Amino acid sequence: MRAFRAEANASDMAKCAKIIKFKGDSMKKTNNKAIGSFQKNLSLWVLICMVFGTLLGKFIPAIPQLLNKLSIAGISVPIAILIWVMIYPMMIKVDFQSIKEVGKNPKGLFITWITNWLIKPFTMFALAYLFMFVIFKSFISTQLATEYLAGMVLLGAAPCTAMVFVWSTLTDGNPAYTVVQVATNDLIILLAFVPIVKFLLGVSNVVVPYSTLFISIFLFVVVPLVAGVLTRVVVTKKKGKEYLENNFLHKFDNATSIGLLLTLVLIFSSQAEVIINNPLHIILIAVPLIIQTYLIFFLAFGVSKLLKLPFDIACPAGMIGASNFFELSLAVSIALFGTNSGAALATTVGVLTEVPVMLSLVKIANNAKAKANI
Repeated sequence: MRAFRAEANASDMAKCAKIIKFKGDSMKKTNNKAIGSFQKNLSLWVLICMVFGTLLGKFIPAIPQLLNKLSIAGISVPIAILIWVMIYPMMIKVDFQSIKEVGKNPKGLFITWITNWLIKPFTMFALAYLFMFVIFKSFISTQLATEYLAGMVLLGAAPCTAMVFVWSTLTDGNPAYTVVQVATNDLIILLAFVPIVKFLLGVSNVVVPYSTLFISIFLFVVVPLVAGVLTRVVVTKKKGKEYLENNFLHKFDNATSIGLLLTLVLIFSSQAEVIINNPLHIILIAVPLIIQTYLIFFLAFGVSKLLKLPFDIACPAGMIGASNFFELSLAVSIALFGTNSGAALATTVGVLTEVPVMLSLVKIANNAKAKANI
């Protein structure tokens, strides 16, 4: 009788285990399906947010005006918070042991440095000159063309800081390597930005807004990195590394995408008046900026693949060069040429094109990864 009961209990437990496993697998599939569907339609969501943001800024300008007042050294606090939300999951993956190992494979760093400082500013100047003074000369006056070129060069001379973590997250980039790439480029900005801008634009009164630069590094690198490392230590200590990687991190699966969409709404709502008042010139400025973004990405990414670097290093190397430090560029353009200048408009267009174009590169990179079965 006892043997029968034991057998029955064992049978019941096995059935329960199967039911739990089935439900767990079912929930996992449902969750993955929802995430996949969201990512698949991300381009549509981007378009909707761009249009919604513009309409919001046009018809309810009080909202973006209020949000624009919440800034530190020209850096939007609401956008900073959204960037924290987007890059926090990646920072949790960073451990100091992996940062130490970055030096064992420095090729990705060299590619990033060479692309950002010896190629990107000069290709931006060449493309801006070609389109502003040759191809589009019948649409733009010489004075405006000069100012637009200046704004685009300022974008080209300032590689990205914060948003690179977002692009790296969306392409499963190596977190530790991305942190080192960004940190070293921030240090190079201190030395190389002013000489390059002076050389290309022939202006002598270039001043780097160090407050904007240092606050950006603190807000977008130091704060989320410290938060991520502390979270990693606490969660690992309490529940183990396996729980951290297989359960905890998946709680933030859609955080980056949602944060990006909300960032788009904020950007386009704050620039609604500029978009509506200058549609033709925005399109003309956007053309060389978009070409430059694709050119630099494929150059850095292509060289990385030729050198047989792993995808999680090659992709962020391309993304860092392609993306721009638009807070710094905009601050310098306003300081040099004024708020209502063509240079300021050009850097603003850089802000508008940044997220949609970089998202298209994320899609291209992920498709390439899928085809290669990396």
